[in-house]
Amino acid sequence: MRTFEEKLKFYRLTSEEYQKAKNSLGRDLLDIEWPLFSALWSEHCSYKSSKIHLRKFSYRNQNTPNLEGENAGVVDLGFGERIAFKMESHNHPSFIEPVQGAATGVGGILRDIFTMGARPIALANYLCFGQESAPRMDDLQKGVVHGISMYGNCVGVPTITGQTQYQSQYNQNILVNAMAVGYFAPEQKMARARAGGVGNWVVYVGAKTGRDGVHGASMASASFDEDTESKKPNVQIGDPYYEKLLIEACLEVLSKDLVVAMQDMGAAGLTSSSFEMASHGQVGLEIDLQKVPLRDPSMTPEEILLSESQERMLLICRPEHFPEIQKIFSRWNLDSTCLGTVREKRQVVLKWGSETLTTIDPDLIVEKAPRYERPYEKWVSAQQVASPSEVNWNLFNTTAKARPLNWIYNQYDQRVGTRTARDCADPIGMVQLDHSKRGLAVAVGCRADLMKMDARLGALDAIYYPSFQMALSGAKVMAVTDCLNFGNPQKVRIMSEFVASVEALAQAAEELDAPVISGNVSFYNETLEQNIISTPATGLVGLRADVENLIPSRFVNPFESVILVKYAWAATNAFWAHQKNQSARFYLNAEAKPAEFILSCVGLERKIFEKSISVSSLRSVSLGGVATTVQKMSDQGIVFKAHPQTVEADLYKDELYQFVLTTSNEQETIEFLQDYFSEMSPFLSIQVVGQTTQGA
Repeated sequence: MRTFEEKLKFYRLTSEEYQKAKNSLGRDLLDIEWPLFSALWSEHCSYKSSKIHLRKFSYRNQNTPNLEGENAGVVDLGFGERIAFKMESHNHPSFIEPVQGAATGVGGILRDIFTMGARPIALANYLCFGQESAPRMDDLQKGVVHGISMYGNCVGVPTITGQTQYQSQYNQNILVNAMAVGYFAPEQKMARARAGGVGNWVVYVGAKTGRDGVHGASMASASFDEDTESKKPNVQIGDPYYEKLLIEACLEVLSKDLVVAMQDMGAAGLTSSSFEMASHGQVGLEIDLQKVPLRDPSMTPEEILLSESQERMLLICRPEHFPEIQKIFSRWNLDSTCLGTVREKRQVVLKWGSETLTTIDPDLIVEKAPRYERPYEKWVSAQQVASPSEVNWNLFNTTAKARPLNWIYNQYDQRVGTRTARDCADPIGMVQLDHSKRGLAVAVGCRADLMKMDARLGALDAIYYPSFQMALSGAKVMAVTDCLNFGNPQKVRIMSEFVASVEALAQAAEELDAPVISGNVSFYNETLEQNIISTPATGLVGLRADVENLIPSRFVNPFESVILVKYAWAATNAFWAHQKNQSARFYLNAEAKPAEFILSCVGLERKIFEKSISVSSLRSVSLGGVATTVQKMSDQGIVFKAHPQTVEADLYKDELYQFVLTTSNEQETIEFLQDYFSEMSPFLSIQVVGQTTQGA
């Protein structure tokens, strides 16, 4: 029997939170209620330190309905087509057990998509690792990549883009963020996660429940210490083949209009899915935990409630539809069991056979979770300088090379499903939509070098830069999801960076008319008081008229001119300062409007084709300047050679935003670019920096 203090520590509740729970109930907590409050009042589930700031993502447009409380954001693309998409973290589980931690991150984000009725059509990931010499790092990155590839490849959804970064601040807390995109064909209905219909049945479907992942939500809401081995039971174990069966069964019952509501059993398992469905629908549920299909019949009610076993869903259906649902799930070799009913009174009644374990208002746990206004300071950059001449360009190092990442993405099946038009070898991914045949672009963003230097600049760039990459592929960004990875929010510096990042993301999204419509917050990425770089990762979707005439992002022909187009918004030595372990500086041109330049780039590729301009390759310049970009563009023995008059140091400058293109008709192309960007001319420069040639 645990003492009161031991209970507080075990369930990760503060004494103030316990008192709040006790006051809301009007009595002491029953034994079964401790894990309920522990899970749903955890940072991971309740967003108690971030929710007041997430309200700043209030901007919506005509294509993005407000679906607050649903599993993912939705974008109306016209022509009857819609997409659902979201990004989430699996940082803590992946550090403890990299293969299953990363794999179940993919499985969980897929379920957020198809629980809404959308068929998953694309995956992306955002990964941050530490130095290669750091303890376990080699095993961590190999395990994470294996987990992602194993799950995505087996479930049959292509991984079409991603981003991987290496910084010493991730030595003890890696980041594993997964993004999924799903497709609604015309006339395809969207499912909601709101229980309703008094007398309807509460139905469990999918795999059986085991002990894996118990207390996973509260584990993901705490900092690490030196002991990670003891946390391995908190990590879920996934089966992608079960997930594939679950996708097909769920989409089938939804297409036949057999389901009133559906919710994934994700973080906190049956607890979160049942209480959130009841609260969002403002109804009650009666659930008999003895009826839950189990892998281990000795499991206790608490373990059943908190298990995060994978590939499970909770749905609400009319009683007369259950036989057909059962028949469909049986055909897919999956369990389907009625656990209870929907009640009129807003109470969740948990039973163990004939015994009532608790009767509790779901709003007390879901809507009335604690909300903390953590202290923070107004953001003032310490690294910004008043003039570009104050940026130290002498840090560049010609021996540094962009780290090859093909060993990562070559493990992913990027073409399964036959929709892929651009894959991981390109700056962005793109798939073809089934009905309209348009191109749906997918990108992830957030450059740790910039975030390390300045939280506001880095967060603006986390939307600007992937939007810029999309624009150069002819796609207009439509909407944004985010995965806000930060350290301990109880530290003023961390909370200040969080608030500055949220406000910057909201600003960039509104400027580009691309609302932030879904997302995730991951706090406590901290070990022994050492926080990660604050990392607000983003996932973006964009739209292009077709997938024809895409200009390659790698060199195609030798002996062509390489032209650099540069927009004078920001200049920094972030990448090269990182290489030399020095402090970076940056300059911002307050008069330049990067969003306007980005939007002007959307039609560039199509205009090049329409005007028959001889452009054979086109690519955005990444951090590390032109030098690192032409490394990535070198292909099939075609490489870059700088002109003698080109200053070598200029090729290594980090200036936001630039792109390079290659052409066999230098003068005509320059004149075309000058005309196309005429309204941008005060901030634009166009110069020939070299040519392509044949080489090693």
